[in-house]
Parts: sequence; structure tokens; C-alpha cells
Amino acid sequence: MSRPVPVQAALLMLTSTVLFALMVLAIRLASEQLHAFEVAFFRSLFGMLAALPLLRLHGIGLLRTTQLPRYVFRCVLGTLAMLCGFWAIANLPLAHAVSLSYSSPLFVTIAAALWLGEQVRARRWSAVVAGFIGVLVIVRPGGNEFSWGSLVAVAGAVISAAVAIQIKQLTRSEPADRVVLWTTILWVPMSLLPALAVWQGPQGITWLWVIAAGVLGTAGHMFWTRALNIGDVSALSPISFLQLPIVALLGWLLFAEALDAWTIAGAAIILGANGYIAHREAVIARRKRRQVTGATPAANKPLE
Repeated sequence: MSRPVPVQAALLMLTSTVLFALMVLAIRLASEQLHAFEVAFFRSLFGMLAALPLLRLHGIGLLRTTQLPRYVFRCVLGTLAMLCGFWAIANLPLAHAVSLSYSSPLFVTIAAALWLGEQVRARRWSAVVAGFIGVLVIVRPGGNEFSWGSLVAVAGAVISAAVAIQIKQLTRSEPADRVVLWTTILWVPMSLLPALAVWQGPQGITWLWVIAAGVLGTAGHMFWTRALNIGDVSALSPISFLQLPIVALLGWLLFAEALDAWTIAGAAIILGANGYIAHREAVIARRKRRQVTGATPAANKPLE
């Protein structure tokens, strides 16, 4: 007996969330021996190998595209975001690094308004402002606990927002599997260059961690994409937020990392803002569909 679509979408998102949390753990374990830049290269390499079965599924024609310059630009940004994110995971408490990575949707909202001309009204701007307050609560600029490393994590979130806009533009004309495949292919040479500057090579069990980072990351991305294809963003986003408590628990169990009140408070504000933004985007998308179909006069209400 097949499950209802909302249940399927929720299970796909939950699986994606667990896979991404385990990827963060694998990155941290690998970074105990290797520099974060080298871990990023191996995540790209093994992530590409994990994505190659898409060629068997769709055929070599999957690689045909007229958007290669866009892919290159998107992957340059993606590589920079990955290097920042991996450095943060390797050098900051796990919950701290992951909490700041969740600020990316705030920057996506700003970028969508500036680059895509999307109309963002007062409610979503208020959520963005609240989210930034959450970032400041975690980073605490000017305080005794301030770390410049936190700004690396925030920089990664900013660049990730630019990547998300690029993906949004690409998927208007490109299938999702082509985007995944070209991304993983281009990331390999791009991430190799900074890795060579700090190269020392994995030893022993570190091979397991770098392979796991690549496979878990690609698998998580595939489950995430498929969940969003069939489910409602506003319903699925709270499930993705489970990554934070999972990572925090793993950090406490494996690395004795205690959660401080500032990180908990800031993360709660950021996740709440993200949840509201996702909800508003889902409401707006439904209204736009009604405008197209003319299903109800309520479709003419102003977007918020």
C-alpha cells in the first residue's frame, strides 16, 4: 500500500536531514587529521562518484547543456561556500557552525529581491530582521566570546545564498539531476586547487570519513530535492531543522561540546525566522497558482 504524498515527502526530508547531519559528523572526524580544504576536495570527489549513476539512469544526454558558463559561475561560488562551511565545521563547535549555516535563507530572501526582482513585503522583511538578530546573538560581536571564525561561517551562508539563487535560475530550464551532476563534476577540479596547498593525504580510518562525507552529502541532496519536488516547503522546512539538535547531540556525545544559552537562543530565532519565511513563500506560491487558474477571487489579494 503506497503512502500519501505528504507522508512520502516528510520521510524523504527526514532522511535527507539525517544524512546531512551525519555528513557534518564525517567532516568533523576527517578534519581531525586533514585540513578542511582537503576534506572539501574528497567530499567533492566521492560525491561525484556517488552521482555518476545518474548517467546510467538518464544516459549521456544528461550532460548536454547550453548553460555551461552559468554552471561554472555557480560552482565557483559553491566551492567558496563549501570551503567556508567546512572550515567552520572543523574549527567551531558543531552546533555553532550549523546554526550559522541556517542563516543562508535570510540572505536568499534579500538576494531574490535584488537579483530576481521578487516582491518581498513587510512580513518577510520582519522575519529577515529577526533572523539577523539571531545571528548576532550567536556571534556576539564585541563580546568576550566573539570569534572571527564565526564570520567565516556567516560568509559561507552569504555565498550559499548566491548559490541558491543561481540554482533557482538554472532549474527554470535545466532538470534537477543535470544540476546535481554538473555541480559535482565541476566541484572536483575547483576544490582540488586549494586542497593542494595544504595536502597531506588521508591515512587509515580517515579514508572512511572522507568517503562517507561525499556519499552522505550527495545522497542527502538527492533526497532533499525529491522531497521538495512533491511536498510543501512550509511543511518540510521544520523537518530539516532537526539537523541542528541531531548535530548538537553528536557534538556533545563525541566531542564533549556543551551548548551555551546564546547559541540555543540565537538558533531558535534563526530557525523561527526561516520557518516563517518558508511559510510565506508557500502561501505566495499558492496564491500565484490561483491567479493563473482563476480559481478564487482571493488570489487577487496583495502578496505579503
